[in-house]
Amino acid sequence: MQNFNRNLDVILPTTFIESGKLKDYLGLDVTVISETFQHTGSFKFRAAYNLASKVPNEQILTASSGNFGQALAKACKMLNKKCFVVMPQTSAKVKIEAVQYYGAFVELIDTKRISRNERVEQLAKEMPDAYVASAYDDPFVIEGNSTLGKEIAQKDFDVVIVPVGGGGLISGVVKGLRSKGNTMKVIGAEPLLANDAARSIRAGRLIANESERLTIADGARTLSLGKLNWEIIKSEVEEIIEVSEEAIAQAVWVYFHLANLKVEPTGALSLGALLENREKFAEKKIGVVVSGGNVDATTYAQIISRFSLETAKKFSY
Repeated sequence: MQNFNRNLDVILPTTFIESGKLKDYLGLDVTVISETFQHTGSFKFRAAYNLASKVPNEQILTASSGNFGQALAKACKMLNKKCFVVMPQTSAKVKIEAVQYYGAFVELIDTKRISRNERVEQLAKEMPDAYVASAYDDPFVIEGNSTLGKEIAQKDFDVVIVPVGGGGLISGVVKGLRSKGNTMKVIGAEPLLANDAARSIRAGRLIANESERLTIADGARTLSLGKLNWEIIKSEVEEIIEVSEEAIAQAVWVYFHLANLKVEPTGALSLGALLENREKFAEKKIGVVVSGGNVDATTYAQIISRFSLETAKKFSY
């Protein structure tokens, strides 16, 4: 595959997975675009390394539910920079431990008492030399994520479905696609429980959730889309599909059994959108982006066992 990462040669190419079982089950022509094999297990490394390598600051401060935190921690370790991450206490244990493993300083907060962004603002006053990095609302983040869009642009999908939290991934995918002259449709998938992006699209203006919603898709618990991301999404994204908690969990199960792929709930949003809207995508060639595979072992086991008996009846191998 052509290398679109320019000086970001450390970024791994994405993995395109064709699963006959998955196609048969859905009755759709679907290809999985998996970032689970990316460094630190998610697409976030694309953004984190791009940012850490381009800002001159030796200290970088951010807020994250986990994936961006560990990606930035690894990037900073590679570049001999210091990383500080504010994380919710409700973050998956595996993500907290991963951020710490890469050497970052971690502060866990109760988001019912103070938001991640508020705490970052407080710390920024104490760390005037630090670069304050948004996990999604940052030009370096969008630029880094655009490398995935450039890879997808080489495929002939009619539509690509992308998980949405703060909007950094989907806006980057759009930017990468359009930079290659590719006009394929881009659709977002976000939890119904945290549907600020869908509400923003319907209203034609940026709308925020009142508080962080405890959706199973922990990477999508952001209060709102980033302002930079919104400017791209409002004009380039076809629609945002709201996915139920049940469909998100079932999508995790389906990936495990039909694609032999471990996916975190946030990463399963795009498939969840298909599970609840199959007729919408009939006769289409679809790419579904899996944003990451970092899921707590206990949570993952609960999801897999929850659907085993119920879902197995729907398959014939």
